[in-house]
Amino acid sequence: MTRTVRQDALADLADVPASSRWVRSGDLRLHVLDYGGDGVPLVVLPGITSPAITMDFVARELRDLVRPVVVDVRGRGLSDSGPSYTLDDYADDALAVLDDLPDPLLLGHSMGARIAAATATRRRLRGTVLVDPPMSGPGRGPYPTPLRAFLDQLAQAQRGTDADEVAQAWPRWPQREQELRARWLSSCDADAITATHEGFESEDFFATWPAVPAPTTLLYGADSPVVTTDGAEEAAKANPAATLVAIPDAGHMVFWDNPPAALQLLRGALHDLV
Repeated sequence: MTRTVRQDALADLADVPASSRWVRSGDLRLHVLDYGGDGVPLVVLPGITSPAITMDFVARELRDLVRPVVVDVRGRGLSDSGPSYTLDDYADDALAVLDDLPDPLLLGHSMGARIAAATATRRRLRGTVLVDPPMSGPGRGPYPTPLRAFLDQLAQAQRGTDADEVAQAWPRWPQREQELRARWLSSCDADAITATHEGFESEDFFATWPAVPAPTTLLYGADSPVVTTDGAEEAAKANPAATLVAIPDAGHMVFWDNPPAALQLLRGALHDLV
């Protein structure tokens, strides 16, 4: 399945109040959206099928607090595909983005939260916010969304999809975010999705989470199947210095499910770090 970036997707970049720039991580070229400003840099790592532009509506709401720098994770958006997609690979990329930023913060959602945890154990950071990290892993049962569901949605995007079809899978999302997903999902690499999904079940979040230093906040959807009540309790015990906050009326896609509450709670977590 070939990665494609639609012409109308590229046109979306004209409406984003950020500059495109590239960072080299080994042999890979990573694309980031840098929102600029004099605030504390906040590197944002999106989820498994979320190119950087899909986090634009989050980044826009944070510009008065921080300088958002949203990453097209390898194999997504305008970044190169990689030869492999392990947590260490992703953390190497995050470190490359962080390298020239002074005293940065790190925010990750879903896959990005797992990457943020791994990265935080390898570099001193001003603080981290992890949002609904997959807690599946060896001996913990499967990730709740099967790989087939991701690949079927990718196939729809590759043949051409629209917001109405996206809404069948994500009915609660704002229309703009449905439209962006319809235009940008085809930029994701099927191998990246497959390898990352396998990693959700072979690489244990709890192998790194206890070592993530304070200050760190774990935000999770109150109705999330990814961070369950038991998972949140285990996370609190495994890293007692962390702050855990439930986002009401939200599943795993917290910012899309309940934007006002999710953004308010995220701003609260960041406010204590800047």
